[in-house]
Amino acid sequence: METLNLSGSTPPPESRLKSLFWPSIQTSSDVDYLGAQGYWVCVIVGLLSLAASAVQQHPIAGSFAFLLYFLGGVGVRERSRFAAAVSLVFFMTDFVASIVIAGAVAVGPASGVFRVLITALLLSNLRATWIASQWKPDADQAAPPPRFGDTWTDKFADRFPMWLWPKVRIVYYIFSVGFLLLALIGIAVITLRRSG
Repeated sequence: METLNLSGSTPPPESRLKSLFWPSIQTSSDVDYLGAQGYWVCVIVGLLSLAASAVQQHPIAGSFAFLLYFLGGVGVRERSRFAAAVSLVFFMTDFVASIVIAGAVAVGPASGVFRVLITALLLSNLRATWIASQWKPDADQAAPPPRFGDTWTDKFADRFPMWLWPKVRIVYYIFSVGFLLLALIGIAVITLRRSG
């Protein structure tokens, strides 16, 4: 029974909901899974941001926001704590900007509850990336699982970030800091105009 691993001595894998909101790492497969999960979270948040900006007739700002989240997801896939932190900080800045500009929390798909849920996901993403980047296992568990390229999702989530991140990492650092500063300056200007 023990040889066939039928005794039930290994703990069951986490539920998807727990891995989304409170991930833990025990093996290199967990590190890889959380990286891929964080990548998809950032890509989906980027697509939602792009769609919301297009509806509000700000497609250029939405394109830049999508690029920020997408490249942040690429960084998260490659265990960049900076990329995970920037994705969270930018989303929270965007949330504050929507309150300042609209005067209240937006209604519809970007409502307060939805934004709180996405903030929790991005915060969990940051936590998982932080844990994964510091994980140093024993020699038995150190080998990362292979990244496959069989399907387009494998190529998009496994192979592409590994190829792209070393090429755009420095540009992403500059772009993300500049874009965040621009957003903060915009919020400050709008606030000053309304108060004066």
